[in-house]
Amino acid sequence: MNAGALRVVHVDTERTWGGGQRQLHALATAMQRLGHQSWVAARPGTLLSDALGRDGVPVVPLAPAFEWDPVAAGRLRALLRRVRPDVVHAHAAHAVALSAVAIGRLPIRLLVSRRVALPLRRNPLSRYKYGRPERFIAVSDRVRSVLRSCGVDAARIDVVRSGVDLARPARRAAPSTMEGLGVEPQRPLAVMVSSLVPPHKDPGTFLAAIAAARSLGCEAQALLVGDGPLLGAARRARSRLGLDHVVRLTGFRRDAVELLAAADVAVLSSRDEGLGTTILDAMLAGVPVVATAAGGVTEVVRDGVDGLLAPVGDGRALGAAIQRVLADRALREALVRSARERVRQFSIDRTVDGTLEVYRSLGAGRRGARSDS
Repeated sequence: MNAGALRVVHVDTERTWGGGQRQLHALATAMQRLGHQSWVAARPGTLLSDALGRDGVPVVPLAPAFEWDPVAAGRLRALLRRVRPDVVHAHAAHAVALSAVAIGRLPIRLLVSRRVALPLRRNPLSRYKYGRPERFIAVSDRVRSVLRSCGVDAARIDVVRSGVDLARPARRAAPSTMEGLGVEPQRPLAVMVSSLVPPHKDPGTFLAAIAAARSLGCEAQALLVGDGPLLGAARRARSRLGLDHVVRLTGFRRDAVELLAAADVAVLSSRDEGLGTTILDAMLAGVPVVATAAGGVTEVVRDGVDGLLAPVGDGRALGAAIQRVLADRALREALVRSARERVRQFSIDRTVDGTLEVYRSLGAGRRGARSDS
């Protein structure tokens, strides 16, 4: 290992596979390729653990029963004593608490990635866990602004935007897959890939937008790809709008990116966003983007240049934008051309380089004397 190589323990105790897990997988595999050392503490049997294992990244099983689980914290602390990392990098909210307890007074730096634009809670436990990290990585200026509004010193926040692998081929879902989902090949298809979690996600506005687009003469059909607490409300809204045979609610899909690549238009109807990595996936795949101007989305999409933006919560305006993109081939092609250039500013290589720079700014990679407590 090189003298300046980094030693990092990543912690992610989520059960799901979402944008954060994709970013962690890309970061850990890139670090390994560049000669650094990573260990990932994650729940066994998850898609994240399986993907990292296939790529040869050491995975340490960690399955806390609750956020402050002392048994899980003890297991994580044993890992830290054994591998003696420079940095512990927590990639999700519950991972922050577990990491803070595990580190205790060990001479290890704690870093937190913040990917959502939700305010930090104000209770004593939240103040404790978010007071422990030396630094935060915010995925956008929007997230940085929210952290500052919650009292986090600007000097503790670095903005490192999420990225996509520009070398990855954009694979479209196979015709048989689309047929199995009830998609009719002769009709235009709108796809939204999103977790269905309140308060920042808003599938209701997506459904209202499809209804509005159809009222304008557009024969669009749609897939809503994702799962979460809002799925039931989305199902009820679909029936209320008379869209039961128009919009398919697929739930969680491992092939979500491939489904998005098969769309005629990619939609995101959030109320707020850290960044919106599904937009980056669509741009890379050459699919025109229509979205609400929610938080970090506006840092990716320039309205009328790389995609079309509508006001948050305005289903009619979002539907009109969908109809406009599907009806105007010249506009569609211009948006796609610009988006293909725009997405190059959000490469996973930039994300990795920016994250490594934050590690180094904390003194990581300097093999100095250490002591345990």
